[in-house]
Amino acid sequence: MRPNQNPLFRKAIVSWYDSEIACVVVIIFMVSVLCFGGMGISAALDNPAYQEYVWVPLLLMLMSLFVLISTAARLVGRNRRRYAKYDGWD
Repeated sequence: MRPNQNPLFRKAIVSWYDSEIACVVVIIFMVSVLCFGGMGISAALDNPAYQEYVWVPLLLMLMSLFVLISTAARLVGRNRRRYAKYDGWD
């Protein structure tokens, strides 16, 4: 039987920019940027002079979606490790 790999006295130190609050703030900002990009796409498609520039808000939406997914995955992974229980089968 192996001992627990993450004992309680060895808590990982998280920097301020990778804390849970900072990640939630980044997610909120990325959702607002995603909405802003959607409004930009609709505005560009409404005006015939700007239809060829629809790639700019689309690129903005894709980049914010990438940051949103990676930050959410980091939070989910951290919370999964935090609340994982040792079952003794390892």
